[in-house]
Amino acid sequence: MEPRLTDRLRVVVILSVILSTGSGESDRDLKFCGTWRHSKTLLSLSVNLSPGCKGISISADENTLAINGQITAQCLRYEVIPLHQIGLDSEEEINFCLYWEPLLDQLKLQVNQKKLGERNLTLCWPASLQGSCCTYLSDGPSQPEAPYGIINGMVRTDFITHKTRRAYNFSGAPVACNELCQEASHGPAQVNMIKGTAEDLCTRSFEVEMKEDFGGCNLTTPGSILTSEEPSTTVHLPPALKQAAKETSKVVCTFFKNNSLFQEGQKNVRILNDVVGISVENEVITDLPEPIRIGFHHEAIAKMHSRKCVSWDTRKDPLQVNWLVDGCVTLERGDQHTECHCNHLTYFSVLVQLEPRPVRHLLALTVITSVGCVVSAISCVALIIFLCKKSIRCKDQSTPIHLGLAVSLALLNLLFFFTGILANIGGESLCTWVGAGLHYALLSSFSWMAIEVFHTFWLVYMVFSPLPKGICKLWSMVGFGLPAVPIIILAAVGDIYGLREVVPSNDVSNPYVMCWMKATYKALLAHYFTNMTILVVLVSSGFVMLFLVYRKIHTRDEWKQSRVAFLSIWGLSCLYGTTWGLTFLDFGPLSDFVLFLSCILNSFQGFLLMLRFYMLEWMRKQAGGSAPGSNSTGSTRQNMLQPQEKS
Repeated sequence: MEPRLTDRLRVVVILSVILSTGSGESDRDLKFCGTWRHSKTLLSLSVNLSPGCKGISISADENTLAINGQITAQCLRYEVIPLHQIGLDSEEEINFCLYWEPLLDQLKLQVNQKKLGERNLTLCWPASLQGSCCTYLSDGPSQPEAPYGIINGMVRTDFITHKTRRAYNFSGAPVACNELCQEASHGPAQVNMIKGTAEDLCTRSFEVEMKEDFGGCNLTTPGSILTSEEPSTTVHLPPALKQAAKETSKVVCTFFKNNSLFQEGQKNVRILNDVVGISVENEVITDLPEPIRIGFHHEAIAKMHSRKCVSWDTRKDPLQVNWLVDGCVTLERGDQHTECHCNHLTYFSVLVQLEPRPVRHLLALTVITSVGCVVSAISCVALIIFLCKKSIRCKDQSTPIHLGLAVSLALLNLLFFFTGILANIGGESLCTWVGAGLHYALLSSFSWMAIEVFHTFWLVYMVFSPLPKGICKLWSMVGFGLPAVPIIILAAVGDIYGLREVVPSNDVSNPYVMCWMKATYKALLAHYFTNMTILVVLVSSGFVMLFLVYRKIHTRDEWKQSRVAFLSIWGLSCLYGTTWGLTFLDFGPLSDFVLFLSCILNSFQGFLLMLRFYMLEWMRKQAGGSAPGSNSTGSTRQNMLQPQEKS
């Protein structure tokens, strides 16, 4: 009896192994993964897909990874794509996974390399549900070994072989999509959609026939019968759609609840769960005179996060998901409702920008900043020359302070102008140094502005007592040495400086790259503890000092001259850094105006300072050397406040 029992146990174990290894090979969808061993030359991806349900083959040789078969409901594609065009390195082995979702008629390829990271390529776009789905794919007969091909083949988590195979073949079975959808609604599947009645839990697609008297149509995705949810998405098809569709009278509207495909490649943004696809067969509909209206009901979106109605554009890169705001207008109807008005047909959704917020008019702001930085850098160099000559002629204690501010602003403007260029040339490694240098120049400029505030306070409110000799060395230590301390600490902490992406609102998939603090939690804390804290102290003390100086000088006769008043207060406001206070007003309906004004004033700050110094010097010469406010805050004591001092 004992041998028979042993034999039976062996049979049970063998059956268990067979069932466990084969369980993933007949699932509703397919996930096949492997590593492509190639010849490290020019590589390509070959795609040959057509409707049917005979099966699919994943093969590879020394140069080509090929995906061929009849598996789709309506996707028809033949294309050979050089892999360098999609950013892959031919020197590395390529790990890949192929995903097939029969309910969506969707085929995706995920490729991964150590140096370049993960890429998601869409081979067949999602579509409305068809009558028949190709599913329950099973592994066919094994292929012979080869020097080049696919190693470590796996179906889901089931390992097949570590040997190098030329190909893996999977055959499928056609099944009514209704059955799959009903099965998915009770199982772990994330996609529930079918063409049918409102009572069906899987209803997610509508086909509308636009007759001659078509006067528009309203569609609503039903909430779950089990949970009594409110409708999450509504669509209004305008009458103009009938005139725009010349070859057909049918329009298909599909509601997608699983947005994993649409989320691919998006950084710092999130696509809402609801995505709506509207299409007219074999036609491209654009520039509708009356827009399609789509209402999205969603979870509450915080006010600090912006949202935009976006449409899916496949023209830029047909393998990638690209969301654009072109052709859509966003109307916010509260924190849980967004309405999109779009003049074309494609996939639509609401894109929520998490961090950082997208910047409106980024191109215009970049041009203004670049021009301002160049002009300010040149102006600061001219101002440095002027102040150096002036320091030889007279021993004014304020001149070294102005000189330090001019040097720090020149460095800040030069680094800021080149930060985008250096980011694209040097990448992450160079940006670590450039970002730290830019941060140092910014803190140094703030430090010299703070010194200007303190120096003016001393002159005005300390009974004009002269500062101790040798104070210039102290100014240099504070202005140039002190800002280096937090920079060294942050550099030692690490993961603070590097590449930073600034996202434009009109094309979220094409961010502007610069060298600055990273978009990480640690870098955000560093930004608030250094930049924002110092800025709050500087701007508040600068405004206080402006008010106190105004009280001292507004009674003077020279103050009645408008140009003297303007140049005095305007110049002091630049010296005190009060123009940076506009940073805190970037909200509300005037945010665009404030953003442009802040960009202009701060980028041209060096030029405005040079203009003030030269104009006051010219006025001093015209007045025979007695013009008020001739050159600096140091001149406040000698000129602007001279009557009070004499009295």
